Amino acid sequence: MSTPNTVVLVAGARTPFLDSGGAYSPLMTYELAAQSIAGLVAKTRVDIGRIGMVTMGTVLHEIETSNVARESMLTAGLPATIPAYTTSMAGLSASVGFANLCDMIALGRIEAGIAGGVESFSDIPIRFSQTIRRAAMKVRQDSSAKNILKLVAALRPRDLLPEMPKGTDFTTKKVMGVCAEAMVKKFSVSRADCDAFTERSHQRALAAIAEGRYADDIVPVHVPSLNTTVTHDDTPRADCTQEKLVKMKPIFDKAQGVITAAGSSRFTDGSAAVLVTSQKAAQSMDLTPKAVVVDYQFSAVKDLETEMLLGPAVTIPKLLARHGLRMDDIGVWELHEAFAAQILVNVACMARPEFADEYHSGTVPGQLPLDRLNAWGGSLALGNPFAATGIRLLSTAANRLQAEGQRYAVVSSCAGGGLGAAILLKNPNA
Repeated sequence: MSTPNTVVLVAGARTPFLDSGGAYSPLMTYELAAQSIAGLVAKTRVDIGRIGMVTMGTVLHEIETSNVARESMLTAGLPATIPAYTTSMAGLSASVGFANLCDMIALGRIEAGIAGGVESFSDIPIRFSQTIRRAAMKVRQDSSAKNILKLVAALRPRDLLPEMPKGTDFTTKKVMGVCAEAMVKKFSVSRADCDAFTERSHQRALAAIAEGRYADDIVPVHVPSLNTTVTHDDTPRADCTQEKLVKMKPIFDKAQGVITAAGSSRFTDGSAAVLVTSQKAAQSMDLTPKAVVVDYQFSAVKDLETEMLLGPAVTIPKLLARHGLRMDDIGVWELHEAFAAQILVNVACMARPEFADEYHSGTVPGQLPLDRLNAWGGSLALGNPFAATGIRLLSTAANRLQAEGQRYAVVSSCAGGGLGAAILLKNPNA
């Protein structure tokens, strides 16, 4: 039963997603994020005076724009009277910002908000070593020649090497690919199935693009310094076939692994944003919602060593159980494809009684129907600009609800730290 404060997702907008090192290289993260916000506002013609908050998730934080949400919304032309804050929860950074906005609307604190996500791997934060950083602070306190010479004399050649972001989980000290291979060993997924799913992701993405499924969401991005305008994703590959995939070698476990470079989502630049409002506000602004936001769930795994990316499997059943739903009740599934193996392990675990006994009081919600999963392609093909991916999934799910006439959609992601999110959407017309 809907109420005036029922939360609805009106529409989404995103930049084209590009492999890192491409046309977005001259842009700072806030500039990229501003493109999706401005595009969303222009597309929906929302009354910006009624927007009560802007959130922006990001994983790779730029120190000059620590509150990238604020800088991006100002650059997009929104008035300074709208507050904004940045969210960080690994790969769920944008999802938690979205959930926060939904709570604010449901509680009547605001009537409309914009939730976004942005990532640029073309402009990653590279630091000086800790030794140099500490020395620099000491120079600020005492800039005498004597003190500077003393600090310089203490430096070693290795101190001059920059510190690159490592992409490892802080607790386990492992990269996500190694963690995914550990899941494969524990839950048994074949290389052939991974290759088949990888090909499927690319073929479905290419088909969706050819059918214009993403055209309404994508905002062209002009890059002044290059005098170029980006109009489409450059990530899906027509030549991603099983014949080629079978020849690729595993990259994380070279002896027995199943994960190849193709079976891993790539570092990608991009931003995305969605407009969420109360149902009452949408009606008064003559906006047509694409989805009702029913509920959401955040969870975490027990074993970071062997279950790091099992976030969907530990989260989705909890969300479904709260609403008396089973897998077959969900017509649209949008899951983040960090790795082909990660998706297949999550799907398998949710159908296993022993996994349900450990995490869900023995309740098995059923087998996730693969024909309803990521029907327009996923992160393996479209790329993974971390926080922006979470928003892309939401917008795609809402669009699929309308295009396919389904009643329910579930959006779910895994994340570093063993985290998981699942969001339940409903078609307002079904």
